[in-house]
Amino acid sequence: MRILVSNDDGYLAPGLQVLADALAELAEIVVVAPERNQSGASNSLTLDRPLTVRKAANDFFFVNGTPTDCVHLAVTGLFDDLPDMIVSGINQGPNMGDDTIYSGTVAAAMEGFLLGIPSLAVSLGSFEALHYETAGRVARSLVERFLRQPIRQPVLLNVNVPDIPHDRLAGMEVTRLGKRHKAESVVKMVTPRNETVYWVGAAGAAQDSGRGTDFHALERDMVSITPLQIDLTHYAQIPVLTEWMA
Repeated sequence: MRILVSNDDGYLAPGLQVLADALAELAEIVVVAPERNQSGASNSLTLDRPLTVRKAANDFFFVNGTPTDCVHLAVTGLFDDLPDMIVSGINQGPNMGDDTIYSGTVAAAMEGFLLGIPSLAVSLGSFEALHYETAGRVARSLVERFLRQPIRQPVLLNVNVPDIPHDRLAGMEVTRLGKRHKAESVVKMVTPRNETVYWVGAAGAAQDSGRGTDFHALERDMVSITPLQIDLTHYAQIPVLTEWMA
C-alpha cells in the first residue's frame, strides 16, 4: 500500500512528522507538503506561476504552493505510482463546522477525493496541540480499519481528535458538521509607517453544537468522524428556482 501524506501547516510542522511516523509501518509513505504554513488556503490552485518541488533532508517533498497544489502534483505526474490513500494532517487546531470551507487540511484530502482516491483529513482539537501522538494513533487505526474493511464507494472523512492522552478518549463517533456563529470583527492596527492594516477576526463560537455534531463529539472527548461530499447543489431550491424562472 502507498499513502500520500500532506498538510497545510508546512513540511516542518510537528503534526506532519507524527502522522508520517504513525503510518510508516502500514504502508510506503510519501510526504508532499507546502513549503510554508498555508492555513486557510482552502481549495486554491496556483495557476499564475510555475511550482517548484524540493526534497528536504528527512525525505519529505515540499512545494512552494498550496495544499491542493501538493496533492494535485503528487497524483497527476510528480510520481510514477499513484497513492492508494491520502491522509492530510495532523492539523494544529480543529477543523469543524464552517472551518471545513476554509481549511487547507481538508482541501488537501478533498483534492485526493476529487481525483478518485480515498482520503482522510486529521486535525487536533485544540491549538495548544499537546497530544499529536493521540491523533497519530487515531489516524493509524482508521487506516488499519480501511485496510481490513475497504469502503466500496468514494470516501472523504474529516477527523477531529480531542487534544488529550489516547487512554482518555471516550471512543469514536460518526458525526455531521456543526455550525459556528459569524466570525469576530476584524482587528484594526496601525503600522510604524502609519498604514492601517487589518487582521481577519477569530472564528466564532459554536452555534449548532447539538447531539450528532462534530462539536458535540469533541466536548465529550470523542473522536469526530464526518463524511464529506463535494456537491454544493441546493436540490430543494431547484423546483423553486424553476418556477421562479418560468
